[in-house]
Amino acid sequence: MTGQQAITRRRLGEQVIGACLALCGSLSILTTIGIVAVLIVETIAFFRQVSIWQFLADTQWTPLFANKHFGIWPLVCGTALTSLVAILVAMPLGLLSAIYLSEFAKEGLRKAVKPLLEILAGIPTVVYGYFALLFVTPLLQRVIPQLAGFNALSPGIVMGIMIIPMVASLSEDAMYAVPQGLREAAYALGSSKLQVALRVVVPAAFSGIAASFLLAVSRAIGETMIVAIAAGQQPRLTLNPLVPVETMTAYIVQVSLGDTPTGTLEYQTIFAVGMALFLSTLVLNLISLWLRERFREQYA
Repeated sequence: MTGQQAITRRRLGEQVIGACLALCGSLSILTTIGIVAVLIVETIAFFRQVSIWQFLADTQWTPLFANKHFGIWPLVCGTALTSLVAILVAMPLGLLSAIYLSEFAKEGLRKAVKPLLEILAGIPTVVYGYFALLFVTPLLQRVIPQLAGFNALSPGIVMGIMIIPMVASLSEDAMYAVPQGLREAAYALGSSKLQVALRVVVPAAFSGIAASFLLAVSRAIGETMIVAIAAGQQPRLTLNPLVPVETMTAYIVQVSLGDTPTGTLEYQTIFAVGMALFLSTLVLNLISLWLRERFREQYA
């Protein structure tokens, strides 16, 4: 084999490898396009029978009842309520964990604790759901007797525990990437370690921390099994975390596992709800990217 033939064969192999890599990279894009296309088609079919005004203005959600109402707000309220409880748990605990790992823990301890913390992310969510229903709820009922068996508080707390690793890991990575020179300059001015962490490192890493919070909120909004098991299936417009609620994901599970015939209006409601869920998480992710880019330029 001549040198020219070897070069030609090598280039051909590189082109084949490049084509395979491009195909693998485009697979996720094509999958996303397919999902969005299905959502759009089925959502349009839903709104041909239900007006957008009824979807956005009605305060009841009873598409499976004889007296049908299609107001999305009870599901949005249930989703927001459980997600708010989750982020109130995950935000302080995750941020404090990140500050400790980045600024106070020794390198060996950091390398040992961080993987252990991330083990929480590997636990199946159905386990978290039954943990919320069978352990956390009875425990809370000892303190709050009026707490219902199904409620928004218990799954919200457990969701918060579940997303702590996301907040802690992403925030710690952002703080760990802050240049050491900023810390040394603050120490030279007489700042304590806590002052450096809170007044120098956290502001400098704010873009990554804010992104971790928003991504954690998106994860909480899209959580399914925990709320489907422990929150109940009663769509209601309320801000009381002690009563049963239904989230958008829990409703999708409820209809998908039932006997709802394909192509009916009841079946199409899951796509309308799915589109609302998709748009809400998309907006949060876009805000997260915007914050990261904006504050990255500010502190560059």
